[in-house]
Amino acid sequence: NVDWCEGNYLHSEHVVEYFNTVSNLFFFVISPIMLYLLHPYARERSLSVHLVWLMMILVGLFSAYFHMTLSFMGQMLDELSIVWVQAVGYAVWFPRRLFPSFIKDRKTFSRLVLVITVVLSLASFVKPTANAYALNFFGLQLLYLQWNEARRCTDRRAMRLVKRMGVLWMLAITCWLSDRFGCDFWQKLNFCYLHGIWHILIVLTVAYGTTLLAYLDAGYEIPHALPALHYWP
Repeated sequence: NVDWCEGNYLHSEHVVEYFNTVSNLFFFVISPIMLYLLHPYARERSLSVHLVWLMMILVGLFSAYFHMTLSFMGQMLDELSIVWVQAVGYAVWFPRRLFPSFIKDRKTFSRLVLVITVVLSLASFVKPTANAYALNFFGLQLLYLQWNEARRCTDRRAMRLVKRMGVLWMLAITCWLSDRFGCDFWQKLNFCYLHGIWHILIVLTVAYGTTLLAYLDAGYEIPHALPALHYWP
């Protein structure tokens, strides 16, 4: 299993990586806000939309458990919960016009995604590296989907949302890579909190990303609702 750059048991004898654990509180703060903000869209489109942010709460819970214990089971739960969030987003927001020719409706497409995700999840217990393939499969597809669909959009607010999400995502990835591969440098500076900052940035990135996907999806699926982007609060 993985041991991140933050020192172990520095602040508590019961918590291995204290800041990496506490930073997951942002999942529990942002998730209820996003459930509230996306509810008008979910009410018109499908309440299954809420599964994304309900599962983000589980991501925060399992990530906190992993960093609190650094156990193999914690790592598996952490990674699998991320895979399932990505799979749900993929099933909910993948455009109908891009469905394979043998799939006629979203219910069938969602079942296919479910089967693939279950197989990958079971495979990860036999070969844990399967999680990496699953994360890349869904994650890169969702990023490509957002970028490709955003290019078709002419709404200026949507384009600003894309840019802000891109900046947050780049900052998040930079923090993750720096903590993972530049630990010696950050330890010399006595600043070993980049993975915890990654938690905060990635929650904000997902908030921007799900807002963008919901807006673009509403234009296709429920155009009668006249979707529009608004700042909150």
